[in-house]
Amino acid sequence: MKLSVRSNWSATILVCGKCSKKIGGGFGEKGRTPLAKLLRKLGGGKKRKADFGVVETRCLGVCPKGAVTVIDAAHPGKWMLVEEGTSADEVAERLGLRG
Repeated sequence: MKLSVRSNWSATILVCGKCSKKIGGGFGEKGRTPLAKLLRKLGGGKKRKADFGVVETRCLGVCPKGAVTVIDAAHPGKWMLVEEGTSADEVAERLGLRG
């Protein structure tokens, strides 16, 4: 049995699933796509072959109104609140996922 598996991830992003559910998606062209799904599309692949990983978690306990809590695992001391309707490119830039 293998003891480890290789991944192409350069970063791991945690997205609060409860926040996403409360705003009913809130992102994308029609405002119905969850933030985690949009960020995964920017990752350029699926699962461990993507450029970075997006993991949807349970409630993180912040519960902002009209926003989703996002954590960059490389900087666990700084949690980001992403307002509903913010573009995925802007979120990726704030997380340092784009040059």
